[in-house]
Amino acid sequence: MKDDNCIFCKIANGEIPSTTLYEDDTFRVIFDLNPATKGHCLILPKEHYENLTVLPDETAAKVLPLAGKIGKAMEEALGAKGFNVVQNNGEAAGQTVHHFHTHIIPRYGNPDEMVLWKPGTSTPEGLREVCEEIKGKLG
Repeated sequence: MKDDNCIFCKIANGEIPSTTLYEDDTFRVIFDLNPATKGHCLILPKEHYENLTVLPDETAAKVLPLAGKIGKAMEEALGAKGFNVVQNNGEAAGQTVHHFHTHIIPRYGNPDEMVLWKPGTSTPEGLREVCEEIKGKLG
């Protein structure tokens, strides 16, 4: 299924030109037009899925191996010292295009490049409480 109004569907299926690093029957990997670092890429499924919660298991199972292959190539070709694999779901998590996609962001050792968050605190009781809330929805 494709969404005629989705820019990532159009890019993934070649309707809108992009600089393509990799392509197969399931995915197109393109360079981000607003890269966090040199070489920042996006893995785009050719089918439309809003986010991870609706991505079929068969497609999901292919994402991490592809991300690893691309990350390794970035380390070898660009001299990256590591890479982030980032996947956002929902606006509150930073998803701006509602078509599942995964970022591969090479890192070169500059601390200003890192994806950061402020660590919080919890208690064992608080963790158990949150755990039970989530377990109740796992089904």
